[in-house]
Amino acid sequence: MKISTRTIVTVGMFTAVLSVMSIVTIPMPSGVPVTLQTFAVALCGYVLGSKKGFAATVVYILLGTVGVPVFAGMTGGPSWLAGYSGGFIWGFLSLSFLCGFGMERRLMAVKLACGLTGLFFCHLIGVIQFAVVASVSVPAAFVSVSLPYLFKDVISVSGAYLAAVPIRKTLAVCGMNDRKRNAA
Repeated sequence: MKISTRTIVTVGMFTAVLSVMSIVTIPMPSGVPVTLQTFAVALCGYVLGSKKGFAATVVYILLGTVGVPVFAGMTGGPSWLAGYSGGFIWGFLSLSFLCGFGMERRLMAVKLACGLTGLFFCHLIGVIQFAVVASVSVPAAFVSVSLPYLFKDVISVSGAYLAAVPIRKTLAVCGMNDRKRNAA
């Protein structure tokens, strides 16, 4: 399998965007902070498509796992993947893939529905891991770490789609997007 320089650059660029948007956090009592990660992960998928968006998210997770401070609040290390918010980090994989998968479809409603489905799986994985780690019930975990974030995250996924449309068009004009047609 041959990977182009263009692919390496765009995946790396969006891994960096995701890393930077993870720096600013608002701590919450549950231990799961408010960040712009959801927006950034959805943006990766919407701009790069399912495969490259997924790849950028995998690189982000790998960087954080080996200790590069790219997770929320400039943290890193494997313990974060097994902690209270680790399920959300794992859930980013489904979010980026499904946003990208949706963007590869024609109808805007399908694009947004795929992104929101990815968000559902991200929250589901996050809630289940939090329940296991915190030794609480799944409904209690949902109320603690999902419900307070749902409105913000739905806005983040929708906003990422809106931001992705002009970014994809710009990348296509610059020759950085594989698909020059169907940029939106």
